[in-house]
Amino acid sequence: MFQEFKSFLTKSNAMALAIGVIIGAATSKLVTGIVTDLLMPVVSLFLPAGDWREKEFVLKSSLDVAGKVTVTSIKYGDLAGTLLDFLIISVVVFAITKALLPKPEPVPATKDCPECLEKIPAAARKCKACGSAVA
Repeated sequence: MFQEFKSFLTKSNAMALAIGVIIGAATSKLVTGIVTDLLMPVVSLFLPAGDWREKEFVLKSSLDVAGKVTVTSIKYGDLAGTLLDFLIISVVVFAITKALLPKPEPVPATKDCPECLEKIPAAARKCKACGSAVA
């Protein structure tokens, strides 16, 4: 049974998936820390004063038999705050990903001749080695 489990881990990439989830969780904490501790204090300088995330549009307010007030509302301040958090986090994740991932290699300026397989310039219309026309 241990051999089967070991085989499952190595063949199904379950270990790579587990490592990816762990790294993703750590990255999430890092990005949340950057946004909360570094960016949001700067952003809050430009936002209106007060607790704008608590703003809501009250649809209905009622008093039940026990004397408890029930409020039905649309919490647009919370939605706006969540949207702002998402936008900032996505920009930070994009910047981190762009900085860490390798840059793609440029497209080669050559192509292969279909007749002789010689490397020729990408803009060439005729092969210099065999003389055949190249599309």
